[in-house]
Amino acid sequence: MSPDDRAAPGGEALSARTAVVWSVLHAELARRPQAQLSIVDIGGGTGGFAVPLAQLGHAVTVVDPSPDALATLDRRARTSQVSDRIHAVQGDTDTLVDLVAADSADLVLCHSLLEVVDDPELTLRLAAAVLRGGGALSVLVANRAAAVLSRALGGHFADAERALVDPDGRWGDGDGSTRRFDSARLVTMLETVGLAVQLVHGVRVVADLVPGAVADGAGESLVGVELALAAVAPYRDIATQLHVLARKA
Repeated sequence: MSPDDRAAPGGEALSARTAVVWSVLHAELARRPQAQLSIVDIGGGTGGFAVPLAQLGHAVTVVDPSPDALATLDRRARTSQVSDRIHAVQGDTDTLVDLVAADSADLVLCHSLLEVVDDPELTLRLAAAVLRGGGALSVLVANRAAAVLSRALGGHFADAERALVDPDGRWGDGDGSTRRFDSARLVTMLETVGLAVQLVHGVRVVADLVPGAVADGAGESLVGVELALAAVAPYRDIATQLHVLARKA
């Protein structure tokens, strides 16, 4: 990996928590290096991905139900001088095809969204509908295996067993997450809606395991190990999150 691949879009150092996702997105953008891509960020909220992508010259539409999040996005876009490349739309995922034209997007982001929507497969189907042929869908979800291990390591063994067998990967009534996924389930869902899965990575393989003081001082070395382990089983399979890139034919 070259030094440029370890820089975030604005030139700052990559965070170990997002390095893997940005690495995949950089590679996808590099497929058409001279083009301004049309990007849709579903549930993109305050613009953590939208603003950096706009800084790279791309046109980004953010669809989110929260007016407060979109107000923060607007402030960030103005501060970063990319307001002309960001279009904020308030709306729910279920009405996506009414808000964004079908077959119009080169790249769609669906990050930390499938955990909270009513129907994850419907959300993926709608995301696929707004992609044009050859376009890619970036999906980031909570990983069931990480929750199982976390509860077990914390001494909550019954919770770990429940998360292991629960259809939604939940460990109990006090679980703040609506659902979690494993890679097999996610890949099956994406294939069901007509997309071809190209990459599966683990995100935050070790970043959430090391003490904060260690992580703060690790810098690029922690980013390096995250990138090195992201696609390698079994490390990928115990990451806090799973990231999948799928393509529309």
